[in-house]
Amino acid sequence: MKKLMLGNEAVARGAYEAGVGVVSSYPGTPSTEITENIVKYEDVYVEWAPNEKVACEVAIGASIGGARAMSCMKHVGLNVMADPVFTVSYTGVNGGLVLCVADDPGMHSSQNEQDSRHYAKASKILMLEPSDSAECRDYTKKAFELSEQYDTPVFIRLSTRVSHSQSLVEEQERADKPLKDYEKNPGKYVMMPGNAIKRHVVVEERMRALEAMAETTELNTVEENGSKIGVISAGIAYVYAKEALGDKADFLKLGVVYPLPEKKIRDFAAKYEKVYIIEELDPVIEEFVKSLGIEVIGKDSFTLLGEYTPAMIKKVVLGEDAPAFDVIDEPTPVRPPVMCAGCPHRGTFYVLKKLGVTVSGDIGCYTLGATPPLQAVDTTICMGASVSAAHGMAKARGAEFNKKLVSVIGDSTFMHSGITGLVDIVYNKGNNTVIILDNSITGMTGHQDNPTTGYTIRKEETKQVNLVALCKSIGIENVVVADPFDVKNFEKVVKEELEREAPSVIVAQRPCALLPPMRKKYSGHCHITDKCKKCKMCMKLGCPAISVEGGEVKIDRTQCNGCGLCRNVCPFNAVEEG
Repeated sequence: MKKLMLGNEAVARGAYEAGVGVVSSYPGTPSTEITENIVKYEDVYVEWAPNEKVACEVAIGASIGGARAMSCMKHVGLNVMADPVFTVSYTGVNGGLVLCVADDPGMHSSQNEQDSRHYAKASKILMLEPSDSAECRDYTKKAFELSEQYDTPVFIRLSTRVSHSQSLVEEQERADKPLKDYEKNPGKYVMMPGNAIKRHVVVEERMRALEAMAETTELNTVEENGSKIGVISAGIAYVYAKEALGDKADFLKLGVVYPLPEKKIRDFAAKYEKVYIIEELDPVIEEFVKSLGIEVIGKDSFTLLGEYTPAMIKKVVLGEDAPAFDVIDEPTPVRPPVMCAGCPHRGTFYVLKKLGVTVSGDIGCYTLGATPPLQAVDTTICMGASVSAAHGMAKARGAEFNKKLVSVIGDSTFMHSGITGLVDIVYNKGNNTVIILDNSITGMTGHQDNPTTGYTIRKEETKQVNLVALCKSIGIENVVVADPFDVKNFEKVVKEELEREAPSVIVAQRPCALLPPMRKKYSGHCHITDKCKKCKMCMKLGCPAISVEGGEVKIDRTQCNGCGLCRNVCPFNAVEEG
């Protein structure tokens, strides 16, 4: 049966059909839906791990234990996963091991635009790159086969457009893959230097075998149209090139993007007057081809930045402008990124902005606390860095600076990599104030459960991490739970903790406004009464439901959910519910 599937859904289907037994991941756009779709298949063990490193290690353990295993992450998650990845390249596998990484050209939901193909080369791990949903399914199945055939983990590289676009996929039956036998083999799996030296030899031998495979595999294909122009491409860039050029070019479509097939590329390039390398982000293919002494046109004509389009490719290769898009002859409404109406983080940032503190921020929807009018967040680096970076800032600038400095980190991000930073503060006699934004869910990636929610990915009840007890157990004696919508009390708590001569944690506890219980609770609307003095204090909240029209402050009932934060900040009691 054929179905329209997202690329991520098709990867999940391919893993299921390949007989995957264990999947451990951490959510991260644009990869999240892979793991969320595998949950549909009850005969697969699936989990959200606290972070990508743990997820990878779980998958490695399952592979060594004899099961086919997979771990999925976004490109920056691969940075967190890198430690075990480089070592599992040496150990190899037992059951097939597939690592799905989704890059984000254009940075739709990411803090950088890194190219994960560099990891394949650095770790000497085979990497496949599908270009549509059908290939997502097929390549995933093939990845498990190649993993076991060549005793290697295998990367599948996706991009935002492949992950989140839909095309037809033909479903097939699940393969019966019983557990492989487990045998004690420290020479293969214990990577102390004496063993690792020998395994490095195996890795280099494996690379030679994979290079030979890349020359003959059906994943690398040539499409001839009788053109004098040759195009070498892969993934979504190949789809754009096909749309732009049609039969005006011949194509070498690379499904294996590491290792690249030297002879196949030489033979293809020799046939054409011009050869274009069309690839998003870094010139990975281009640099390899140029190292072979082949003259090609690449990044000198295309950009290193962001996503490509068929129009861009058509202009560069054919010198033709693409037809203009039909657009509505009306101004487009401006909708800058903003926290949702009723977002619990809004109260936190309102207070922090009012107090004029320096805010060391983190990765999550609360990063939007950096946008106007709140503009409270000073730094955002990576998951967990809010805690560690603030510790460094305080050590650099001293006690007086630290009295106007806080870290802000979400509950899921704290579990991911904030705990170790807090341990560092305690161990090295820091005096920082850390605010954990406990909104009862992993918000930014679509409401995934995490160790603080008390539920697994399948909504099974489990032990719930107690943030207060956890913080106290590592030496934080001062832990306060406060509701950020109780603005007066929250401001009082922040002031008190900033003055404290000891490290402290404030748990800003209020559920995400989009959770079902909160949707039920926030079912009303607020409105402005004639008590309004037009002081516009409520506008400082940055709530998308509040605006000024013709000098009058108005609340849009279609967006307002009656959370009441504006009532709490209005000095004239001019906001009422109803």
